[in-house]
Amino acid sequence: MTNDRQNCWEYMKCGRQPEGDKVAELGICPAASDTSYDGIYSGKCGGRICWAVAGTFCGGRAQGSFVDKRGTCLNCDFYKLVQQEEGMANHHTKFLQFIARKDRSPFFEKMTYRHVKAGERFVVQGKVEDTAFIIKRGSCLVIVEKEGELHPVDHYGQGDIVGGLGILTGEPRRAHVEAETDMDLWVLTKAQFDEITVKDPSLLHFITELVADRLDSRRPTAYRTIGKYVAKDIIGKGAFSIVYKGEHKDLGMPVVIKMMRHNMAMYPDFMKSFRNEAKTIASLDHDHIVKVYDFDERYRTFFIIMEYVKGETLMDMIRHLRKLPPKLVVKFLDQICCALKYAHQQGIIHRDINPSNIIVQPNDELKILDFGLACPIGTEDFANTGTGYYMAPEQIEGDPVDPRTDIYALGITAYEMITGQRPFPEDDLKSLFDLHLSHNIPDPAQVVADLPPLLSNFIIKAGSCRPDERYQNVAEAMDDLQPLVMEFGIAHKNLPTEIRKMASLILIYKEEQQKDLTELMEDVSIKAQSLGIDIKVADFRDS
Repeated sequence: MTNDRQNCWEYMKCGRQPEGDKVAELGICPAASDTSYDGIYSGKCGGRICWAVAGTFCGGRAQGSFVDKRGTCLNCDFYKLVQQEEGMANHHTKFLQFIARKDRSPFFEKMTYRHVKAGERFVVQGKVEDTAFIIKRGSCLVIVEKEGELHPVDHYGQGDIVGGLGILTGEPRRAHVEAETDMDLWVLTKAQFDEITVKDPSLLHFITELVADRLDSRRPTAYRTIGKYVAKDIIGKGAFSIVYKGEHKDLGMPVVIKMMRHNMAMYPDFMKSFRNEAKTIASLDHDHIVKVYDFDERYRTFFIIMEYVKGETLMDMIRHLRKLPPKLVVKFLDQICCALKYAHQQGIIHRDINPSNIIVQPNDELKILDFGLACPIGTEDFANTGTGYYMAPEQIEGDPVDPRTDIYALGITAYEMITGQRPFPEDDLKSLFDLHLSHNIPDPAQVVADLPPLLSNFIIKAGSCRPDERYQNVAEAMDDLQPLVMEFGIAHKNLPTEIRKMASLILIYKEEQQKDLTELMEDVSIKAQSLGIDIKVADFRDS
């Protein structure tokens, strides 16, 4: 079995893909020119499930519909290869494997059994149902019906769960499901699913992986949509969340979609904190802080839609450069301080400043990410949240946090930028915490020769284990940075206020069009925000 997930034309070498050597003679194969229903995966849909596409050219002749060519296609080597790949891949999302463990066998006793004949449609798009199906034997096609056309988008085989996300949300089915072959199914109701979740919390880990798999870009899927947005690639996984690259369906604007892990959604305090992230970032408007556009709750978890920022993390930059030159470090510190000063003025502490939460754009401008741990000044940090290598002593002990907590993490980050390593040994987390609690950050000049003394002093003061010996606020820290900013000729982005123009747009609408107008203005507002344009809305009524 190949590790590459081939399209049919790559495997069959028919030459009928776009720009293939047989296109002039035979035309482009419908499976190669197919565009999935969401319009962003041209060719990838039919290319993996070509047997569901009518009019393909195989075996020396044009084929009809799936019903007409079923016998031939289900014996095709490519079909068998895909079935084998799907059967062996993604074991972590095979529900049958998850639930078949001996200690979970009682759940089978409560589920009913159903036999489905080849060609039978057993899930209907648009219907609201409280059942899911676990495939014991056979395979099926997932087909989205849109504007009268049928778009094959996926297929499932032995061990997969069909309709599982539907019983999570209670929403209408998003696609039809038809049996490719005769099938044996276990029927799981929503009540049984909820019972399993209560008795076996590990199901929540499984659900996170299942949702992540459905939203991943490896195949089209009817479940890729989150409100107005379409999830594409997984670009990061953390202890609390999974992050996707996505785009606005109508505007085509790139975004980042952050999904909370389901096991974390069990905890009301964490859920409140995660909701707070959206509200916190939405209230912040700064060049060096990532913008939030929207948020949504579905699949029993929470999604935040944020600005997509091109670049690499500061952590990745440190890894491949080893050490950053002092001028660049000062430029980065100046930008981070500007952002933190602004956030602190709004009463918000980040609590997790570290190189992984800072994006370096191609122009060396920074964006601070992940205000998910952000909290008001003075909050007691009982959750002990943050990244251990950068946590301030008061944060480790669960004491109230204030701007000096972010300043400490900034000191550790600065040390890492200039030396290429963190200041304390990290073999044991308890020992690391003990060092944070009892030792000041070491002098980076002992590691880097010819380090400007002002920069060395800045790092040492920011990284003091005693809060009263650190900079007491970011403005004080910036004052100490200014001589280096001036010496290196670093230009501030905070330029004088530019002249701004204003244009008026009057929309005349009927009362029954209010809902449509609201949705239109939301879309326009998101696009305008991405361009740095402010929109003000006033409501005028006829007298």
